[in-house]
Amino acid sequence: MRNAPIHTPLVLIAIGANLPRDGRSALHTCQHAVDLLRAVPGVTLKAVSHWYESAPQPPSGQPPYVNGVVLCATFLAPSALLDVLQHIETHNGRERSVPNAARTLDLDIIAYGSQCLDSERLVLPHPRAQDRAFVLMPLRDVMPDWVHPRSGVGLGQMLEAVQGQQIRRIGE
Repeated sequence: MRNAPIHTPLVLIAIGANLPRDGRSALHTCQHAVDLLRAVPGVTLKAVSHWYESAPQPPSGQPPYVNGVVLCATFLAPSALLDVLQHIETHNGRERSVPNAARTLDLDIIAYGSQCLDSERLVLPHPRAQDRAFVLMPLRDVMPDWVHPRSGVGLGQMLEAVQGQQIRRIGE
């Protein structure tokens, strides 16, 4: 008897940074985070978005952010994946001070398959993803047909709702 294929959920992870670290630009730190994710046992990267520069949300005097999204498959549980992401953030100088503070690296699980989760530590899908062009535009690069698991709203409609936010594609 053959074993049934193991289902590994598709996961969307947002990557962002707006502070340099050890002489590396925010873009370089984000690219390095992708390399670190590629090396995580049990995580298989499927696609990496283009990189974008965006104004901080909510508006502040901070430098602009570099943002992207990766699509991956993993058999890690959401909490175990969150542990990995927080370790990568810490390794890259992330300090948790006040909400929306400038940061050397920010890794957020945007969606874990179609799973909805409300725990003290993790909410899935990410509770503000639909409100942020800096998440939705790179997400469109890797999964253009994504539908929000809670609301059932498609990506196109979510993008229309954030049209006024400042964001531009950078790099090639």
